[in-house]
Amino acid sequence: MTALKLENVCVTYGRKPAVPALVDASLAVEAGEVLALLGPSGCGKSSLLGAVAGIVPVTAGRVWWQGSEITDVPVHQRGFGLVFQEGHLFPHRNVRENITFGLEMQRWEESARHDRVEELLELVGLTHLGTRTIDALSGGERQRVALARALAPRPGLLMLDEPLSSLDQELRTNLAHELREILTTTGTTAILVTHDEDEAQVIADRVQRMRAGRLET
Repeated sequence: MTALKLENVCVTYGRKPAVPALVDASLAVEAGEVLALLGPSGCGKSSLLGAVAGIVPVTAGRVWWQGSEITDVPVHQRGFGLVFQEGHLFPHRNVRENITFGLEMQRWEESARHDRVEELLELVGLTHLGTRTIDALSGGERQRVALARALAPRPGLLMLDEPLSSLDQELRTNLAHELREILTTTGTTAILVTHDEDEAQVIADRVQRMRAGRLET
């Protein structure tokens, strides 16, 4: 079943003259599929991801989620999760409190929050670090926390924007395999943005290449 669909989506920046960042992007992502957007910096990968998330305005075209158009739906109403390159964790919250954040926003009951957080700590291999402060974590541990926080509210779609690019090569390789296992285990529909071909091949079910603002055929 198709979960996400883009129809001729365009994104431009500026006005005089407008700079095209994404041109006539059309694609479909099936439920439970992990799609990698692969290409060099500046090719439009993050603009496409932003258009799907709702944080980048769509100049033309339409975005659909589970059969309903969401082109103009605000980002906070889409129910999607985001993981960025640096994780953007809350420094004043410990590991468990970071993961709990989205559940608090959705007003989960305390017992359900506790159970969900413990489940995710085990899933990402951080059961022993629940009370650890963020500044005491390694880069890989921080990205695991960011992933757990994004997965906590059970997002319909998980978007990962270069989530491993700030890590050293050995750690990136190990985490790529772990990320693949986590996404498979949870059956999460996901879009991964990366410029690393090996990473894309390990994590994703399908790789879509991009160049100069266009999806390659």
